[in-house]
Amino acid sequence: MIYKVFRIEEWRTLELHGQTLGSAADIRDGFIHFSTMEQLAETMRRHFAEERELLLAAIDEALLGEELRWEEARGGQRFPHLYRALRLDEVAWCRPVVFDEEGRPLLEALV
Repeated sequence: MIYKVFRIEEWRTLELHGQTLGSAADIRDGFIHFSTMEQLAETMRRHFAEERELLLAAIDEALLGEELRWEEARGGQRFPHLYRALRLDEVAWCRPVVFDEEGRPLLEALV
């Protein structure tokens, strides 16, 4: 599985239209950013630190085809990037992100 962090309004767009090109950052970069479970905590720290109304979606990477590319990014790590719209039927599950009292996401509670 790979994971996508959604803001509430981004998830609603996906539900409403059945597909999405992702967040404003995804649209700007020309692909949808995903993370592995091992990359997720740092992704959330860097890009969602001040946000608390977030959803985490799990996607089976095998469903995404050749438009999913693993590319070098932060610190030389390879991240999954999708070069097309993500369809709602490709999402295995989506759950609200829960935070501890210090504001850290409790990601292991989601999977």
